[in-house]
Amino acid sequence: MAKTEYEKMISGEPYRGSDPELLAIAQNAQNLLHKMQSSYNDKEERVRLTKELLGTSDETTYLEKYAYFDYGINTHVGKNFYMNAGCVILDPGRVDIGNDVMLGPNVQIYTVTHPLEYVKRNTRQHIARPIKIGDNVWIGGGAIILPGITIGNNS
Repeated sequence: MAKTEYEKMISGEPYRGSDPELLAIAQNAQNLLHKMQSSYNDKEERVRLTKELLGTSDETTYLEKYAYFDYGINTHVGKNFYMNAGCVILDPGRVDIGNDVMLGPNVQIYTVTHPLEYVKRNTRQHIARPIKIGDNVWIGGGAIILPGITIGNNS
């Protein structure tokens, strides 16, 4: 049986980002992020929305305003995760973030890339590579984490 575009995406195979299933998942993430902005002062609602948005999170997860995720469901965070304002996680690939991790403002985490050869790139297919961030990590403001990177514990 042929793989869905989501299955291709999460397994690191070339996929079409314009697939209706992927667009629906992305739209759901944007709707949840919009609701989070609207309920910024309601802690219980923000925790509920964060748990719905992300693949894994808990009540210790805190996302500041203007967080952005492509899909959300492919991002998994441990205990005491803090994401400062303006951070972007493009998560077609899986993002695993350990315990006690802090992201400074405007950190960008990109799991998605494109073919280097222009003929393949012009097909508008994307390729996702997972990113892993260990425990006890602080990533300073404005840092950019590229596809396939692993950041070890205590960094």
